Amino acid sequence: MTVKLKRWDSAEHLRTEEDIALYLDACFDEAGDDSAFIAKALGTVARARSMTQLAHDTGLGRESLYKALSGDGNPTFATILKVMGALGLKLHVGVAAKERTSL
Repeated sequence: MTVKLKRWDSAEHLRTEEDIALYLDACFDEAGDDSAFIAKALGTVARARSMTQLAHDTGLGRESLYKALSGDGNPTFATILKVMGALGLKLHVGVAAKERTSL
C-alpha cells in the first residue's frame, strides 16, 4: 500500500479570526527572540487572508510583502505594524514570567 503525503500549510487552516489569533499567540510563545519566525507567521496569516488584498490595504508591493514575510526577509517594525493593522490585528504587552530562584 502506498501512502501519499501532502505538505502541511498552516494557511489552509486559518479560517476564523480566533484561529488566526490563537496561531499567532502560539507563534509568539514559540519564537523567543527569533524575529524571522514571527515574520513568517505573519506571512502565513497574510496568505490565508490574501496577499494581494494585503498589498492593496498596506500600499506595499505584493512581491515585497512575500519577501519581507517569508522568514528570509528583514521587515522593518513599521512594516510589521502596517501589516498587522491591515490584517485587523494588534499587539498586546504582558509581563514575562520569571524563573524563581531560591535564596
